[in-house]
Amino acid sequence: MFALYCEYSSEFLLGVNTLSRVAAILMASASVVNADHVDDVITAQMKERQIPGLALAVIEGGKIVREQGYGFRNEGRTEPITPATLFQAASVSKPVAALGALHLVEQGRLSLDEDINSALRSWRIPGNRFTKTHPVTLRLILSHSAGLTVEGFPGYRVGSPIPSLLQILDGRPPANTPPVRVDQIPGSKWRYSGGGYLVMQQMMIDVTGRSFADYMQDAVLRPLGMSSSTFAQPLPKSLARRAATGFASGPRRAVEGQWRIKPELAAGGLWTTAGDLARFLLGIQRSLAGTSNPVISQSMMRQMLTKQKEDSGLGFFLGGDPPRFGHNGSNPGFDAVTVALCDTGDGAVILMNGNTDIEVLKNILVEAIADQYHWPGHPKTTLIVDPAFEHFGTGTRQTVSYRTWSVAFRKFWLK
Repeated sequence: MFALYCEYSSEFLLGVNTLSRVAAILMASASVVNADHVDDVITAQMKERQIPGLALAVIEGGKIVREQGYGFRNEGRTEPITPATLFQAASVSKPVAALGALHLVEQGRLSLDEDINSALRSWRIPGNRFTKTHPVTLRLILSHSAGLTVEGFPGYRVGSPIPSLLQILDGRPPANTPPVRVDQIPGSKWRYSGGGYLVMQQMMIDVTGRSFADYMQDAVLRPLGMSSSTFAQPLPKSLARRAATGFASGPRRAVEGQWRIKPELAAGGLWTTAGDLARFLLGIQRSLAGTSNPVISQSMMRQMLTKQKEDSGLGFFLGGDPPRFGHNGSNPGFDAVTVALCDTGDGAVILMNGNTDIEVLKNILVEAIADQYHWPGHPKTTLIVDPAFEHFGTGTRQTVSYRTWSVAFRKFWLK
């Protein structure tokens, strides 16, 4: 769910006879915007949240109309973020990996609905009382409803031992996460599982006989023009020169070694630029429209963007009116946001080299972009008043601090 919270930044005195009077004041204030509202919002939020750097790409009418960097990519604040700066995409890797899996489905090399153990060669999902009821399938993995464990992965410090994919799947040292196992009936419930995407990664390796990074380069990244993107981990030195240093939250500090190594490629291992992820979103939109289908057909794309369980499609989260798709991501030191409308050719990518409360910031930034670029269906505004204001009808006066209470405009994008 996207929601914008517009808070006043100083104490102010409100004479409040009616809530409509409050709404009128807020509407009048919201109507005053500068020439580039997106710039204003981004720079203000970066300052407030101490985000070192941010890269933005905006899609309008089926074209990338804006690629822009803000802030710096290194600890010394001497190297600015540019459109060429690489970021970890974190969990935005999942829909990219999903597209590669669906490519194999369309080739007849994988099935969406057969027992995934029939395609696995190097490793198999251990059977138990849950898998006797229903097998794990690729469709269930892609929609986070396969009953598989392990929500996410913290990655590994640069210079530390890096486990193989098989060691991660079984939770064996030097893996730093538990084994990936089925602990509820597949298909019975939605539960986010990065572990499921690692099972898919192993299956794709077994079926293709290639490394996951090489296969994805040929099947997805190159056909969509994502020339600055790679699933290679560790990041090759030739690309590391363009990469942003990640900064952890709390007291803002650089991640040791600049970033974590992520061998969990399908779940969170993509390095990319904002522009490349915008090209990915454009590829999804064009494939859905049937105007360009270099990876999967229009009919397969319709399946990818159809809800399977709750708001999950086959790799993306879906919702909104008009319909849209997207995914967020968070690795140590990096946050990512992608959102795109299905039918209008509009969308946005936001990549940051600092962790923050990504859901709240996403709401603020996406709403600013939707405002400025006039996305269809925007705005749909409902005035939400904090319960602290329930006594406003008494005719009393009160000093209200933005640090304590807020009057919010909430705009719903993914419901």
